Amino acid sequence: MQFTEALKLALQSLWGNKMRTVLTLLGVVMGVASVIMVITMVNGANSYVANKLSSHGADVFTISRAPSVIMGPEAYFKYQKRKIIRIEDYRAVQEGCTECSEVGATLDRSTGVVFNGQSTTGTDLHGLTWTMLGLNNTEIAMGRGFTPADDDHGTHNVIVGYDIVDNLLGESDPVGKEIRVDGIPYTIVGVGARLGKAFGQSQDNWVAVPITTYQHTYGYNDSIDIYARAGGDAAAMERAEDETRVLMRARRHNAPGAPDDFELETNDTFMDIWKQFTSIFFSVVVGIASISLVVGGIVIMNIMLVSVTERTREIGVRKALGARQRDVLLQFLIESATMALTGGAIGVLCGVAVAKLITLIIGFPTNVQLWSVLLALFVAGATGIFFGVYPASKAAKLDPVVALRAEL
Repeated sequence: MQFTEALKLALQSLWGNKMRTVLTLLGVVMGVASVIMVITMVNGANSYVANKLSSHGADVFTISRAPSVIMGPEAYFKYQKRKIIRIEDYRAVQEGCTECSEVGATLDRSTGVVFNGQSTTGTDLHGLTWTMLGLNNTEIAMGRGFTPADDDHGTHNVIVGYDIVDNLLGESDPVGKEIRVDGIPYTIVGVGARLGKAFGQSQDNWVAVPITTYQHTYGYNDSIDIYARAGGDAAAMERAEDETRVLMRARRHNAPGAPDDFELETNDTFMDIWKQFTSIFFSVVVGIASISLVVGGIVIMNIMLVSVTERTREIGVRKALGARQRDVLLQFLIESATMALTGGAIGVLCGVAVAKLITLIIGFPTNVQLWSVLLALFVAGATGIFFGVYPASKAAKLDPVVALRAEL
C-alpha cells in the first residue's frame, strides 16, 4: 500500500467519526496548547528582559546593597543587615574609578502626583544623578534632561513620564508646568519618551528628580544603587569592575579574604538569574502539559482499539485480497499519527491565540518561535505513533479467516 493511499484511508476514517475524533483530540490539544503558550510567553519575556538589559549597554554594571533577585526570607534578612550604600560611595567611585567612563546613582520609591486637583497613585519616583539618563538610555521627548547644576543645587526640577502628561496635564505643553510630588512643588523641565506597557504595567507612570533633592526631601537613610559604564572592550569592563570592587571594599572595611558586603552585577548576571527563573517555570508547566499528552495518547490508543474491533471485517477483507501485515500496520499507525498531528496543529493555534490574547489584554510580551511549533507537532505525532503501535499491531496480526468469520 502506498503512503498516500494509507493517508487517504486514515483521513476518511477520521472524517467518518467526527465527534469521536474531536473528543479524542482534546487531551492532545490541551497539552500542546499549554506548551506552545508557555514557550511563546517565556520567549517573549526573555526577549523583553534582554532588550531592557541591553538598553543599559553590555558595558554597564551596578553596585547595590542586595542582589536584584532574593530567594527566601533568610537571604532577605541577611542582606538587610548590610550597611547601606551612601552618596559618598557614589562620589568615591566617580572620582576613583579611572576605567569608568560614566558613573551614576539612583534611588526609588512610590509616590503620588497632583496637578490642578487631579492626582495619580503608585507613581514611581526616581532620584537620579544627571548622568543616569545616559546610563539608562532614557530618551527625552520634550524639554531637557538634568544638568550638573540640578545635582549641585538640589533644584526642584522634575522629568515626567507620559502617563503624567496624559492623565493630569492634558493637551497643553507640559514643560514649565508645576506639579506636586508628595505635596512638594516641582517644575517640569522634560518629558520622557513613551514606553508603553509591559507585563500589564505601564512603563510611563514615573517622575524623576535630582538625587540631591530626593535626599533633602526623604532623608539619607535609603541605600542607593550605583551604575557605572566601562569605556572600551571586555578587558576594560573587567578592570573597571575590579577597580570598583577594591574601592568599595576599602570604604566598607571588608577584611582580606572576607566576602563582599555589597553586590556587583552585570547584565549577564541579571540575564542568568532571569533564565534560571523562567527555566524552572517552563519545566513545571511542561511537566503538567506532559500529563495531558499522556492522557491524550491513552485516549487515542483506546479509540484505535475500538476502531480495530469495529473494522474487523474490513481488515479481514483487505487481508483476503492480499494486504500484508505491514500494510494494515501502516494504515492504523498513520491514522493514529494523523489524529495526534491534527490535535497538535489545533493546539498550536490555540496556544498562540491565547498567548496573543494575553498580550492584547495585559501587554505581556510574546514571541512565537518556529522551532517551538515544529517541536510541538513532532511531539504530538510521536505521541500518536507511540500509543498507536499496540492497536495497529493487533489489527495487523488478525487472521483473515477468523476476522471474516467473526462478522458472519
